[in-house]
Amino acid sequence: MPTAGQSKGASARSKRVDAVRNQQMLLDAAAEVFVTSGVDAPIREIAARAGVGLGTLYRHFPTRADLVTAVYRHQIEACAEAGPNLLADAASPFDALQQWIDLFVDFLVTKHGLADALQSDSDRFAALHTHFLEQLMPVCAQLLDAAVEAGDIRPGIQPYELMRGIGNLCVGRDSDPRYDSRKLIELLLQGLRLS
Repeated sequence: MPTAGQSKGASARSKRVDAVRNQQMLLDAAAEVFVTSGVDAPIREIAARAGVGLGTLYRHFPTRADLVTAVYRHQIEACAEAGPNLLADAASPFDALQQWIDLFVDFLVTKHGLADALQSDSDRFAALHTHFLEQLMPVCAQLLDAAVEAGDIRPGIQPYELMRGIGNLCVGRDSDPRYDSRKLIELLLQGLRLS
């Protein structure tokens, strides 16, 4: 029979598990809402999509900037973790690179409006940008190196250049619904291939 101390410990663990689950649901819901409605989407919409109350959302993320920052960090980490998994599971290193770049583009779409949401918090924005580079550049380099080693793409492509180029191709989609950045990114990737 559990003692009072064991019961309190189990209850505290249960609350921590619930808190972690709620936070994860909020991050996932916010990312989805940000893609369709931007980072200025109503907080109520995010809470409703996550299936939690506004109080729960504000307990985890007291300000919109806290929520946007957490979503951005979460997506950086997910994109970084995906690289080695794709490399292990894809038919070829080039296929892994293509799939990772597709995830990277999804991430860039969610990132839209980040600077506006953080407004004057330039230190937080700079820290996020540093985190972005530290986490994603090595993964991109690993994928590029594997594709070069397999003879899929030409050598000499730098991760920063590729990521920056993809980012620049994604910019045009905001102002012109006829602009298809993914089609241009596909052309860019085909241009990396060895004939």
